[in-house]
Amino acid sequence: MDIIDKLETINRRWEEMSEQLSDPDVMSDMKRYVKLNKDYKDLEPVVQAFKEYKTVTSNIENAREIIKKEKDEDFREMAREELDTFEERKEKLEEDIRILLIPKDPQDDKNAVVEIRAGTGGDEASIFAGDLYRMYTKYCETKGWKTDLVNMNEGTSGGFKEVVFNVSGNNVYGLLKFESGVHRVQRVPKTETQGRVHTSAASVVVLPEAEEFDIELHDRDIRKDTYCSSGPGGQSVNTTYSAIRLTHIPSGLVVTCQDEKSQLKNLAKAMKVLRSRLYEVEYNKYLEEISSKRKTMVSTGDRSAKIRTYNYPQGRVTDHRINLTMYNLSAIMDGDIDEIIEKLQIAENAERMKTELDV
Repeated sequence: MDIIDKLETINRRWEEMSEQLSDPDVMSDMKRYVKLNKDYKDLEPVVQAFKEYKTVTSNIENAREIIKKEKDEDFREMAREELDTFEERKEKLEEDIRILLIPKDPQDDKNAVVEIRAGTGGDEASIFAGDLYRMYTKYCETKGWKTDLVNMNEGTSGGFKEVVFNVSGNNVYGLLKFESGVHRVQRVPKTETQGRVHTSAASVVVLPEAEEFDIELHDRDIRKDTYCSSGPGGQSVNTTYSAIRLTHIPSGLVVTCQDEKSQLKNLAKAMKVLRSRLYEVEYNKYLEEISSKRKTMVSTGDRSAKIRTYNYPQGRVTDHRINLTMYNLSAIMDGDIDEIIEKLQIAENAERMKTELDV
């Protein structure tokens, strides 16, 4: 079978990687070592599933042999029961392996930079952007992820005109990437006196956090400006030049950070966001390449695409990409978005599997 040959090849490659990771020459080249270690860990689930698959198929052959040759009926009955169990497990493993063999987005394991900006709707859009920020921070808490505020620009009636934060943890980008796009809210604003439902929007951008190995930045290409923070934080924040503005001269990209009292900490955060935005340019080329191979794409990262509507009068949330409607709005706004993301993952995996079959 072709799939068995492929799995044998992966297993041999994984064993070679294991040896290379102990090689002093590889260990002395940090960039190479980091990549090799990541590739090794990525292949490990496939290898473990393949080893179990071989054990199960061997057990199936043994059970069939007993049924064929054993005279004792009790032994034959036991073998039949085991055969049913092993064949059921084999079928499940084959499905798991097919999914594991789908080419993985190389960015999925990365941390993420999340940017939320108020769109159409004035003050209500800013309030909604604040609601989304709370939803994501609650979701991150349930995942055990760490969130780190980078920059915020508060709205006049609450919420944010813009808020940027980093998220670090396990498989962060692989889950949060589905949130990129325009989120729309339908509800009666607090400022509305006649009880009319208004529609407002906020855009969400999720970037894979670039590591130092991904993007090399040169000091000569960055102009650094310092200024007094304008946000909350007390006298020490607002009277010292702790806020940072970085301008990447070749691209014109500008990043600001004023969350920390320390100028060095703000600089480190701003550099992380700048690196990620520069990395996004290369990452978008990758997205365009795989999008061209599929008729649809769940996670294109298209910032102008309306992806989800939150309807408060009906307590309804609709994800337009997969025609999913749920009636647990309050729980979702409290960070319970696991089910939505899981269904988006299933849809994306189905697309990837179809692409593999077409190729």
